[in-house]
Amino acid sequence: MAHALALGRRGLGRVWPNPAVGCVIAWDGRVVGRGWTGDGGTPHAETRALAQAGHAARGATAYVSLEPCAHDGRTPPCADALIEAGLARVVVPLEDPDGRVAGRGIERLREAGITVDVGLLAGAARDAHAGFLLRVTEGRPLVTLKVAVTLDGRIATATGESRWITGKEARRVSHALRMSHDAVMVGAGTVRIDDPDLTVRGMGVVRQPVRIVVGGSQSIPPQCRLLENVEDAGPVWLAHGQGASEGALPWKFVGADLVPVPASEGQVDVACLMQELGARGLTRVLCEGGGALAASLLSAGLVDRLVVFSAGKVLGAEGTPSVGALGIRQLANAPEFELTEQRRVGSDLMHVWRRDNSD
Repeated sequence: MAHALALGRRGLGRVWPNPAVGCVIAWDGRVVGRGWTGDGGTPHAETRALAQAGHAARGATAYVSLEPCAHDGRTPPCADALIEAGLARVVVPLEDPDGRVAGRGIERLREAGITVDVGLLAGAARDAHAGFLLRVTEGRPLVTLKVAVTLDGRIATATGESRWITGKEARRVSHALRMSHDAVMVGAGTVRIDDPDLTVRGMGVVRQPVRIVVGGSQSIPPQCRLLENVEDAGPVWLAHGQGASEGALPWKFVGADLVPVPASEGQVDVACLMQELGARGLTRVLCEGGGALAASLLSAGLVDRLVVFSAGKVLGAEGTPSVGALGIRQLANAPEFELTEQRRVGSDLMHVWRRDNSD
């Protein structure tokens, strides 16, 4: 099952709106087939593993990192494929909460006489499928907030200079983070100041993430790097207030997809935005700045993962803070996160935090 989960993770950022599933078929202690969800969601992991296993699948055990589907979509039901292949046993960590599945795949396998075990490495599977599960159960994608900061929590100098706070090793890990998410999101201020292209580079990637800019459409020139080659560099979505459609039109003319959402006092409602992104199929969104957008997401309780790269530099109080004002007057009201990983990346430190849901 651990191997199936690892295989599934290969599809993160490449298979939305589908889950990134892995499948391992074993017979008498020997792996005879393995697979993971293909780019764009097809073929499914079970189909690829069965094709590799061939006749060796008969009487074998399939370890699938999420309940096999039981509905007709772009592919026939995977539960039926496992039955037709003559599997003796199927092991899954979780039921798929999608209403089209929701236990039906397991039921169909058992009705066909296949032994089905549920619950193996369930915690690891929930973590691996967190984005898909959130989209199905809450209608929104998982949000990872990534920041590269100095020791005193600054992301730029007083003049806006930020390249580069961290070293090349940390930047490479950041590109791997982009690769494992369906979309990369920044605020309008980041586009104006840094003019990023938000693509994955140096990783051999074919399928680029969606690039999302939030708010401020009137003040961003459509000549920015994001729009230089939308077809090859990946789609661009501009999330803007519903009353700012006219200012967003130049972006539409050069290839961006407009995402109108409610706004108040010039600020996009990020909770509504996340619901819209979930409705469009996104399961995992990486937010890379800036401070105002980070503050909005944190205030709304929408940051599920926090990845912090810390560099051995100090900029002082005049530097730009990594997070804008949150209006917190008591520690008890501060967003809390649980440390899940820490390691050295080149000359920098990387900390990974998960939202504390203990309450």
